[in-house]
Amino acid sequence: MSPTIIRPIENSDLVGAAAALIDVHSTDGYPVEGVEEPEAWLCSADVMAAWVGDLEGTIVGHVAVMHARDEDAVSMWMQRSGEEKSQIAVLARLFVTKGARTHAVGERLMRAAMAYGRECELRLVLDVMTKDIAAMRLYERLGWFEIGKTSHPYGRGQSIEAVCYAAPEA
Repeated sequence: MSPTIIRPIENSDLVGAAAALIDVHSTDGYPVEGVEEPEAWLCSADVMAAWVGDLEGTIVGHVAVMHARDEDAVSMWMQRSGEEKSQIAVLARLFVTKGARTHAVGERLMRAAMAYGRECELRLVLDVMTKDIAAMRLYERLGWFEIGKTSHPYGRGQSIEAVCYAAPEA
């Protein structure tokens, strides 16, 4: 089997990325939003940059860097650091299909997003649902640190407990 290629997403990847998202949602319950219209969710106006994991022409993973919005991880970092919203971006929409998880695809996607953050001099932040233990382990292994706890809102008035993290550098 050839290695997974990590590369910027292209419009032609949306169908495959949407299929991977739906697959991950069915196995992990993640993400909690975006499943109804995955292609639109993956290329929303908030996306600054995104990457996919491509394994022999099949999209097996995805990550995005999003414009900072009014969300708890952004507010927590602004309060803690004194930085402006324009200096912050949100790492989001990270998912890897179950069959590709032994190939370090998640870590490699994270490293691509983190390199983008450094190049653009943006501090990356995120929130992760507390049930996603493997994701939290990955973030911590890559030097991310906890900045607080919150509830991640989704759907119609629903929420789930989450932990907010910041990247080790801007």
